[in-house]
Amino acid sequence: MPEDISPRGPRHVAIIMDGNGRWAQARGRPRLFGHHAGAKRVKEIVRACKPLGVQYLTIFGFSTENWKRTQAEVAGLMSLFRQYIRKEARGLKAEGVRVRFIGDRVKLDDKLRALMDELEEMTAGNDEVHLTIALNYGGRDEVARATQRLAQDVKAGHLDPDDVNEETLPKYLDTCVLPDPDLVVRTSGEARISNFLLWQSAYAEYEFIDTLWPDFSKEEFRKLVDAYSARDRRFGALSA
Repeated sequence: MPEDISPRGPRHVAIIMDGNGRWAQARGRPRLFGHHAGAKRVKEIVRACKPLGVQYLTIFGFSTENWKRTQAEVAGLMSLFRQYIRKEARGLKAEGVRVRFIGDRVKLDDKLRALMDELEEMTAGNDEVHLTIALNYGGRDEVARATQRLAQDVKAGHLDPDDVNEETLPKYLDTCVLPDPDLVVRTSGEARISNFLLWQSAYAEYEFIDTLWPDFSKEEFRKLVDAYSARDRRFGALSA
């Protein structure tokens, strides 16, 4: 085992990438400048995962609430997502990264959805790092959509109502093929989870840090992974 990898380190890290706008404004630049800087930071953190033993990385790209932002910013973000996929697709495939998207795709434009589908298919055979990008995602929305699908199966007779429990619902979530996150990080100094992975993070460890996302480095990522490794995770039980 490489010395960088801790046997007790987080297998799955989820990140709320916050602070792009403030980072740009502090430099007298428009908010979209910060979003572009943040997109570049994603590449560095994805590459840092494997040496640290992080197999799954989930990032919060665009929430169901982000549609409330200005039309110009939303349009700019959608353009950035398309650019990111086109630019990074080959590199992600070559580096063994498997990409998945979670969230409600219906509201996204056709070109973006097509690129998302293409990237998922292109990287489907990869297994070095599993990168999940949440686009038009909200935890409550995800649970509501999952419950609708579950109810449809009950109605159709595919599922007995008596078999519905806390192990059944996760099979209908967007993240059904992923392990729950071990560590959830939010950058920019805000101490809230913003409707992100509500069900999945029930027993996750949280880190709220002051660093703005474009300044979040692989060195700081390593420190958070190391700090997690020192925690005593009891999942409601007592220490041995």
